[in-house]
Amino acid sequence: MSYFSTLDRRLNSAVDRLFGERDPRVRGWLLLDSYLPTVLFTLLYLLIVLLGPLYMRHRPAYSLKRVLVAYNFSVTMLSFYMLVELISSTWAAGYRLQCQGLSEVGDADVRVARVLWWYYFSKLIEFMDTIFFVLRKKNSQITFLHVYHHASMFNIWWCVLNWIPCGQSFFGPTLNSFIHVMMYSYYGLSTFPSMHKYLWWKRYLTQAQLIQFFLTISHTLSAVIVPCGFPTGCLLFQTSYMFTLVILFINFYIQTYRKRTPRDEGNRTDADVSSHHLNGHFAYVNGTTTKQKVK
Repeated sequence: MSYFSTLDRRLNSAVDRLFGERDPRVRGWLLLDSYLPTVLFTLLYLLIVLLGPLYMRHRPAYSLKRVLVAYNFSVTMLSFYMLVELISSTWAAGYRLQCQGLSEVGDADVRVARVLWWYYFSKLIEFMDTIFFVLRKKNSQITFLHVYHHASMFNIWWCVLNWIPCGQSFFGPTLNSFIHVMMYSYYGLSTFPSMHKYLWWKRYLTQAQLIQFFLTISHTLSAVIVPCGFPTGCLLFQTSYMFTLVILFINFYIQTYRKRTPRDEGNRTDADVSSHHLNGHFAYVNGTTTKQKVK
């Protein structure tokens, strides 16, 4: 116990020296006072990514259809709540679209921060996406892009909640919550083969996600060009991080679409199509896929 106490103290001292004084408005909120739980959850996640496929190698894949339906529905509803609450709270507070400081509207900022805490917590929930891949032996979907995004977002948003929990930080989660409502509802419906013919709008998910990338980058850089007191270092870090995702996404896009021949396109199944959508910034599907025809 003393070892973990020492580790906890040293870890939090390190991040405090790196980022400075934390925002006192989020003190005492679940998982925020100490960085250690977030680190341990992330290490456990990476351990599952590494050892999970080895554990499942000689075991049959789980179907998990009912679990996936419940999971996708739950994440859809959580995303919908965050979307509605972010829009209503920022609208009521009179948030500016171009640049919004951290302490301009009092208690209304705290309301925004509470929603963003749920956004941070949702990144922990979304670790289940990868765990479902492992249990269903969909190891080809556990790409570097997938793992990088999941692991990094959970840690980045711990930092966001502790130092910049409102203001300019609202924009990306608002867009991403909208994308997740569309995406997880699509994944939930795709678990039912009878619904596949009604999912004609699946191709628009990728287009919406691309738009999300560039809107977020543009919104972030606008606050650098015309500052409003929001920490410039945080804005530059977010821009840099987003560009790493853009690079990885472009590589994914080339690997998935550009190298396909017309014959490949003609032979694609619903499972193939659904497996090449992006969850915010990365490629995966967690819905039950259809079987390919034996040729």
